[in-house]
Amino acid sequence: MNPKRLEVSGFTVAGISVRTKNSDEFNPTTARIARLWQQFFSENLVEKIPDRLENSPVYGVYSGFESDANGFYDLTAGVSVHQSSDFTPVTIQPGSYLVFEGVGPMPGAVIQAWGQVWAYFEQNPQIKRSYQSDFESYIGPAEVHIYIGVAAE
Repeated sequence: MNPKRLEVSGFTVAGISVRTKNSDEFNPTTARIARLWQQFFSENLVEKIPDRLENSPVYGVYSGFESDANGFYDLTAGVSVHQSSDFTPVTIQPGSYLVFEGVGPMPGAVIQAWGQVWAYFEQNPQIKRSYQSDFESYIGPAEVHIYIGVAAE
């Protein structure tokens, strides 16, 4: 499946964050992402984050990249907001994004969609990721869109 290319306006997401790297996420003793999402949902943070935009989907925002897919990055689980709050704010950078879709039970659908992302960039080395901000947008309990920032053509 080929991703769609979209231009995205910048916006702010607020939530809770962890700093991690992909190699740590493959080891259950060092993985942080699953615990972040567990906390986000068990504490019902969707309803507790002030100034959230009405009908905001839940976002997983990847930012603060140390280098590339091998370095450290921040992951923020949150919702889009009018302004930052007591929760950790992160800005989705405006620009060009490739959008990959995953449908089915979570977390399997998002894992499968990330597999599409890795395969796509492996097969298309001419397309360069920007490593400014990437994000997952959860459309419902069984659909996710993954936006990967890319350099302008």
